[in-house]
Amino acid sequence: MKQQPGFISTQLHRALGDGPAYLNYAVWEPTAHFRAAFSHPQFRASLAAYPSSTIASPHLFQKVAVNGICVA
Repeated sequence: MKQQPGFISTQLHRALGDGPAYLNYAVWEPTAHFRAAFSHPQFRASLAAYPSSTIASPHLFQKVAVNGICVA
């Protein structure tokens, strides 16, 4: 994925506790590049290497500023 157009960065987070949950937080620009990367045949083929218990649920988010708390 790092070689795909629009890729900026990624961070993998593991849930605390007993659950085997992971969150892969990736930054892409623009949205069209993100969508193209996830439909790329090479990426689709790589999904077969993951365990059958793996659940992937890609979502798109937009940064939001909240006065006095955080900036976008």
